[in-house]
Amino acid sequence: MLKRLIFPVAVGLVFGVWHNGPARAQQAGPQIMPNYRGADIRQVIEAVGEVTGINFLVDPRIQADVTLLSFSPMSPEAFYEAFLATLQVHGYAAIDSGGVVKIVQEANARAYPTGPGNGDGDAFVTQTIRLENIGAAQLVPILRPLMPQTAHLAAHQTSNMLIMADRAGNIQRMINIVARMDQAGEEEIEVIPLENASASEVVRMLTALNQAAAAAGGAPAAQIAADDRTNSVLVSGSMNNRLRYRALVAHLDSPSQTGGDTRVRYLNYADAEELATSLQTQFGGATAAAGAEGGEAAGPITIWADVGTNSLVINAPSRVLQDILAVIDKLDIPRAQVKVDAIIVEVRDDSAGQLGITWALQGAESDQGVGITNFGSTTPGIAQLAASGQDGSANPAVLPDGVTFAIGRISDNGTSWAALLTALRSDAATNIIATPSIVTLDNEEAEINVGQEVPVVSGQFTSTGANAGVVNPFQTINRQNVGTRLALTPQINEGSGVKLTIEQEQSSIAAAASALASDLVFNNRTITTSVFVEDQQILVLGGLIDEQLTESEQRVPFLGRIPGLGWLFRARTTDRVKTNLMVFIRPTILRDSIQASFETNSKYNYIRDLQLNQAEEPVQLMRDAERPLLPPLPEDATQTAPESSDEATDGR
Repeated sequence: MLKRLIFPVAVGLVFGVWHNGPARAQQAGPQIMPNYRGADIRQVIEAVGEVTGINFLVDPRIQADVTLLSFSPMSPEAFYEAFLATLQVHGYAAIDSGGVVKIVQEANARAYPTGPGNGDGDAFVTQTIRLENIGAAQLVPILRPLMPQTAHLAAHQTSNMLIMADRAGNIQRMINIVARMDQAGEEEIEVIPLENASASEVVRMLTALNQAAAAAGGAPAAQIAADDRTNSVLVSGSMNNRLRYRALVAHLDSPSQTGGDTRVRYLNYADAEELATSLQTQFGGATAAAGAEGGEAAGPITIWADVGTNSLVINAPSRVLQDILAVIDKLDIPRAQVKVDAIIVEVRDDSAGQLGITWALQGAESDQGVGITNFGSTTPGIAQLAASGQDGSANPAVLPDGVTFAIGRISDNGTSWAALLTALRSDAATNIIATPSIVTLDNEEAEINVGQEVPVVSGQFTSTGANAGVVNPFQTINRQNVGTRLALTPQINEGSGVKLTIEQEQSSIAAAASALASDLVFNNRTITTSVFVEDQQILVLGGLIDEQLTESEQRVPFLGRIPGLGWLFRARTTDRVKTNLMVFIRPTILRDSIQASFETNSKYNYIRDLQLNQAEEPVQLMRDAERPLLPPLPEDATQTAPESSDEATDGR
C-alpha cells in the first residue's frame, strides 16, 4: 500500500516535475519522461494532477492497469494529451467542467454537459452543424459508420442541423467531411452533337454504365437521352457528371482507325509461333461471350503466325481484338540475359610412407631350420623378389619403390641368412580451378559441356569357326563423357536477384585405378540444386572437405613387440589424403546491350591478351609463320551500345 502511495510522487521527483503550486497544462514546464508498466490508473491520474495542477473527479467504476512508455522528453501539455489518449484506449473520457475534470466511462460521456466546441484533441465535446444545401437526415446513415459506437449523431430536420457528441479530434474530422458534401448542385442540360458514332448506340452504352454506377452506390444517376434527328446526346446532371460523360462521348465518337476486324501485328522479341498458340488457347472461346455482352456479331477468332516476318495475323471482334493487342504489348518485350560463372576449386594433398624389414633364414643343409618373414600387404620383401627371379632372369619392375637395402650371408656349409629393408616417402598435391561460363535469356534453359569421350571396354567375345579353326574375336566399347558440364535455367525477379536451377557435373579419370577395379576409374562430382543469388554475388553451391588417414602395421608375433628391437621384425605403412572441393556460382544480369557489350569485350580482350603474349615468341622451326591472333575489337563497338539500349527501352 505504501508503495502505491509513493509511486506518483517518485515519478515526479525522478523527472523533475514536482510543483509546489497548481499550474495549468497550458503553462510552460520542465521536460518529463513518464513511464508506467501495469500501473493502476488512479496512480496515473494522481501523477497527472501533480504535474499539470488539474483537479480531477474520478468515477468509482474507473479501474484499469495502464502501460504508458515514453522514450523522449515531453512537456506537461504533451503529457496531458498522452493521458487523454490513454483514457480513450481504456474506454474512458475526460469531461472538462470548468475547475474540475471528470473521469467517466466513455459510453456515458455524452450525457454530461461539455459546452459546444469546448476542448480539442481527445477531449469529449458536443457540436452542432447547420447544413445549407443538403438534408441533415440524408447524412446520418452516411456519417454514422465513420464514428465510434460511443459517439452520438442525430439530425434535427426542422432546423436542418446535425448534433454530434464525440471526441474533439473526430468531431473536427466530421465537420470537414460535411463541409465537402454540403455543396450547391448545378443541374443543367447539355447537348453533345456526334459526328461519327450513332447517338442511340452511345446512349445505350452510357445508360448501362450509369445504372451500374448507381447500383454500386456511386454518384447520383445522370439523365441521358438521344436525339436521332440531330444525332445528339442530351445529358442532365451535376457539373462533375456532365464532364465525365462528355469525355466518354468524345472518346466513343472517334473515327475508326481500321476498316475491319483483321490486324497484322509484327513482333520484335517474342516468337510468333509460340505466342500464336498461347493466344489462340486464351481467346479462342471468347467469341460467344463477346457477341452477347457487346452486341457485336459473333464470329470466329483466328490467330496464326507468319514465320518469315515473325508476325501475327489476328481476326477477332473489336472488343476482343483490343484485349489481344494489350496482351501482346505485355509479352513482346526485350528479355534480360544472365551470364553465369561457375567456379570449381579442388585442392588435394596426398602423403604416404612405408618402412619394413623382412628376413630369410636357410639352414636346412646343416639341420639348423628354415624361416622367412613376409609383410606383403604393407611393403614388398624378400618373398616377392625371390618369386620374380625363379626363371633366372631379373625383372626391375618388381623392385619396390623408394630405397631398398639388403644384407646377408650365403654359405654352402652352414646357415645362410638375408635381411631386406624397404622405405618410401611420397607427397602429391593437386590444385584445379575450372570456371565454366554461359549466357542465356531469362527463363531459358542453357547447357555447356566441355570434355572428352573416353572409350571403355564393356564386353568381349571370341568365337571359333567351323573351318580350319578360324577365330573371330570382337569387343564392345562404350564411350564415357568426361569433363565439365553446366546446365541451368535462370529466373530474374523484380529486384536484382536471380533464381537458378542448376545441374553441375565435374568428371575425370582417376590417376590410379583401384585394386578392385578391372578397368578405368572415373571421378564424378555432381550438384543438382535451386538457389537464389543477388546480382554479381558469389554463392557456394556445395562441396566436400575430406581428410583420410590410414595406418597399417604387420609384425612377427612376440618379436615385433620387443622394446628397441621390435622394429626389425615389423613393417608399417601410412597414407594421408586430404581433399578440399568447393563449387561456387556467380550470376550477372545483362539488362541491356551496354552490360552485354562490357562482359563480351572483357572476355574477348582477355583471350586476345593471352594470344599477344604468345605471339612475342617466334614459331619454332618456322620463322616466317605467324601465330593465330584474334582481330581487335572495332572502335565503335561500345559507341553503338547506348543506341541499342535506348531502342530496347522504347520498345519495352
